[in-house]
Amino acid sequence: MCAWERFCAFAREPERRAVGIDCRLTVTGVTYEVDAELAGETVVVWWGLFDQELWVERGKERFGPYHPIGGPIPLHRYRRHRKSRREVRADRVGELAQRLALPRSALSGEDNVVLAGAERSSMEQVPVQPFHDPDPFHELSFPTPLAAKRAIAANFPTRTADSSML
Repeated sequence: MCAWERFCAFAREPERRAVGIDCRLTVTGVTYEVDAELAGETVVVWWGLFDQELWVERGKERFGPYHPIGGPIPLHRYRRHRKSRREVRADRVGELAQRLALPRSALSGEDNVVLAGAERSSMEQVPVQPFHDPDPFHELSFPTPLAAKRAIAANFPTRTADSSML
């Protein structure tokens, strides 16, 4: 019977890999960070089935052990969900919507005023000023389509005989 460390050494196989310029190696989906002097070099990686560490050889020099810096999460350990930019923005919009008190009639066109997401105390703080003028923006409206066409024709000059020949 041999020791566990010796048994793990039997299960190791050498593999030639190139170290990235960021001093990182990825083996079976797990990222390891090695010494800076190995950046961009081709090395021999010793990694076994039972190992959590990684050993690296360059020429006759052996470096290691290196431990994982990322990769699979061990059992019974959980990472918190990291929100994307879209989720962060949606949260900000949701917070802003809760702080604003818009009348539901402004969104749906209903006549009765119901404030969405507002308490009774904030409802009294909302200033209300009704329009007394039936046409506050002085928009033109005509009773019939024929009256509208007559108004358009009245604003354009009449054609002369010379302009109709063109």
